[in-house]
Amino acid sequence: MKTKNRWVGLVFISMAISLVIIDGTIVNTIFPKVIEDLSLTSTEVQWVQESYVLVFASTLLVWGSLADKIGRKRLLLIGIFIFIVASVWAGSTESAGDMIAARVVQGFGGAMVLPTTLSLVNANFQGKERGIAFAVWGATIGGMVAVGPVLGGWLATDFTWRWAFLINLPLGILILAGLIYLIPESKAEGGRKGIDWVGAAISIVMFGTLVFGLIEGRVYGWLAPNPKNQFALGDFVWPEDGISVIPVALAIAAITSVMFVLWERKREREGKSVLLDLGLFSIASFRNGSLAAMIISLGEFGLLFAIPLWLQNVLGLSPISSGLVLLWLAGGAFMASGIGGALSGKLPPARAVQIGVGLELIGVAGIGLVASVDAGWGVIAPLLFVYGIGIGLATAQLTGVIMVDVPMSQTGQASGSQSTVRQIGSALGIAVLGSMLFTGTQASFEDRLDELAVPQSQQVILVDAVVESAGGAIPQLSEGLASQGVSQELAQSIEEAAGDAFTDGAKWAAFAAAIFLLLGFASTFRLGARSKEKA
Repeated sequence: MKTKNRWVGLVFISMAISLVIIDGTIVNTIFPKVIEDLSLTSTEVQWVQESYVLVFASTLLVWGSLADKIGRKRLLLIGIFIFIVASVWAGSTESAGDMIAARVVQGFGGAMVLPTTLSLVNANFQGKERGIAFAVWGATIGGMVAVGPVLGGWLATDFTWRWAFLINLPLGILILAGLIYLIPESKAEGGRKGIDWVGAAISIVMFGTLVFGLIEGRVYGWLAPNPKNQFALGDFVWPEDGISVIPVALAIAAITSVMFVLWERKREREGKSVLLDLGLFSIASFRNGSLAAMIISLGEFGLLFAIPLWLQNVLGLSPISSGLVLLWLAGGAFMASGIGGALSGKLPPARAVQIGVGLELIGVAGIGLVASVDAGWGVIAPLLFVYGIGIGLATAQLTGVIMVDVPMSQTGQASGSQSTVRQIGSALGIAVLGSMLFTGTQASFEDRLDELAVPQSQQVILVDAVVESAGGAIPQLSEGLASQGVSQELAQSIEEAAGDAFTDGAKWAAFAAAIFLLLGFASTFRLGARSKEKA
């Protein structure tokens, strides 16, 4: 592949990954509009986000391995086509159920795109060029995490939230054309034949039940069933007595993880193809980098679930205005792209990762300390910029650390594996931080309502209204209470209490993210170990 075409091709590869990453975050700033239009509950809000992430994380390993066998470019094109179709479906939906179903299909398509783009970058660039290409690829991910809310906010404000999904049609067609023309096919030569379908099925159950359990623990009860929310699947309804569905789901995840390891080892002994070559984890850089990536991802993106809701529902910003606040994060991430490229070959990648995670920690902890209704968005914007620089540095350089010693014949498996641990971390982070946001909001609001001497029966209604709407009920709270005969002064005090409580919940989520990032920062000090194996 000619040098010029290779770099132009990288632009289209980056556009492909941008399409997928944007749709992981674009719903953040359009949530209030979607909630209003489709009458979503807080659980449905979380599932519009999490259904995409859950399927994405559950199937990355499958598609990464399959790409090595049938062709990375081929699977990338299939994934983008599925993604486009699902986007049109999501943009045309009229119900919460259809929206969640469309997001599931989007997750399948997106999961085909992420590992194949990384494999193609790894296959088409070598030496110092590979480090620069990884920096571009990684910074694109970090930047697009913030560009998604901006784009969604603009479309929701000036047009309709549906265009946040429908815009993927023209963009997707453009990306398909560029990839077909510029990117050569790449696949693993030789190796074991066949596809590990049993391993694929086990891995999907394993990751799916794990993410489900962590997402829905707050809703269905971590141990005992929550009488207010019974788990139902079709005509089947989970019993109210006994244990909740959550520990059962987590137990299934634990059992299937053991089954997966045993099955993969059995196929290795028999000389058959495996979904995941467990030998990859004997490579120190791959093992240590993957562990660090999962921990860091727990804190990296989960906070972006809370911030747009806080900006719109508490500070009263429009979707596009809240997106513009998050543009500070994108600016930092894209600046890090230039920094990462300039540092390639000059600064050890592990040190660059440490600097990046350290900056993320400063940004997130700072948001938790200074966020308030009175201070507004101005105090968090510079911290988002610092956070963005950290994401850009850490994401790009960590990818290089993980993949540096992986043999070319296993890049698809390795790409899928490292992408899976990141997405699992991201999914768990959104689940945990989402729970922290709503649990913190509920506890703080109840305390504030006690101080206002609001009767217990009315407290339950008010708390449920705020939490179930993901904060969407806050701006109209005083007006609604006044129409029910509550004095204007008390109604206004309750609305202010709700805003302060949601702010407290957002701060709880920020501090939880900071704790995860601190653990991730500690884990980066094992990244200096390099494998002695030759790539």
